[in-house]
Amino acid sequence: MADRPLTLMAVHAHPDDEATGTGGVLARCAAEGIRTVLVTCTDGSCGDGPGGVKPGDPEHDPAAVAAMRRGELEASCDVLGVGHLELLGYADSGMMGWPANTAPGSFWSTPVKEAAARLAELMLRHRPDVVVTYDENGFYGHPDHIQANRITMAALALTGVASKVYWTTAPRSMMEEFGKVMREFGADWEEPDPSEAAAVPDIGLPDEEITTWVDTTGFGGQKFDALAAHASQAENIFFLRMGKERFTQLMGVETFVRVHDTTGAPLPEDDLFAGLR
Repeated sequence: MADRPLTLMAVHAHPDDEATGTGGVLARCAAEGIRTVLVTCTDGSCGDGPGGVKPGDPEHDPAAVAAMRRGELEASCDVLGVGHLELLGYADSGMMGWPANTAPGSFWSTPVKEAAARLAELMLRHRPDVVVTYDENGFYGHPDHIQANRITMAALALTGVASKVYWTTAPRSMMEEFGKVMREFGADWEEPDPSEAAAVPDIGLPDEEITTWVDTTGFGGQKFDALAAHASQAENIFFLRMGKERFTQLMGVETFVRVHDTTGAPLPEDDLFAGLR
C-alpha cells in the first residue's frame, strides 16, 4: 500500500446519486489526496427530459436524456474532484413496477453474475481500499439501487480487494427533521398509512446501529454545486431549493454502516479510512 495512494470506490445507480449520497466524502477524500473512483451503473434515461418532459410522454427521448445526463455527471465529477469515472452503461430501470424494469438491457433485468463480473474487472484495475454502495434495500427500494448493492457485494466476493466496505444510510433521528424541511420547501412528504407501514421497509437505521459518521460540513458547497450540475433533474432534487447554507446544515454529515472490515478499527468511527492511515 505504500507505493500507491489510498483509493475509494463508490458504486452508484444513476447520474446525481453520487452527489446526494456521497458527495461530501468524495470531495473530502479528493482534498485529502485519496484517489476517488465513481462507478455509475445506469445511463439515467428514465430521468426528466428537457423542459421537464417525463418518462412515458411521447416527447421523452431516452437516448437524448442519457446523453444529457452523462454531461451533467461529468460536470458533477469535476466539482467533486472525482479522479476516475467508470460507466457500466446499463439502461435505467425506472421505479419499481415500471415497464422499464424488464426492458432489454435494463440494469434490473441484467443477471447479477454478468454485471458483477464487469464490476469485478474495475475493482481489480483500481484496487479500492474502501468501497461504498447502498444497502440491500437500495436505501428506499429503487430497483437499480438494489441491483447496485447486489453486484457490488458479488464483485467483492469475487475479488476480495477491499479492506473496508460500507453501505450508505441515514439516522432515524434525522428523518422527522428531514420531513419538516421537505414540507417547508414544498416537496411531497407523506407519512405512511399505519395500516401499510409494516409492508414498507424502514428507511435508514436507528442511530446506535450507524457505525460511521463523517463530517463533510466543509465540503457542503461542493456537494450542493455537484447536485446543481444535474440541472435537468432539478424538479426532483428538492435540496436545491434550500440554498447552500441550509443544505450544509442538514446534509453536512454523511452516515454509513460498515459491513466488512479487515483493519480492526474501533466503532463508531468518523473516517472511512480509519485503520488504513
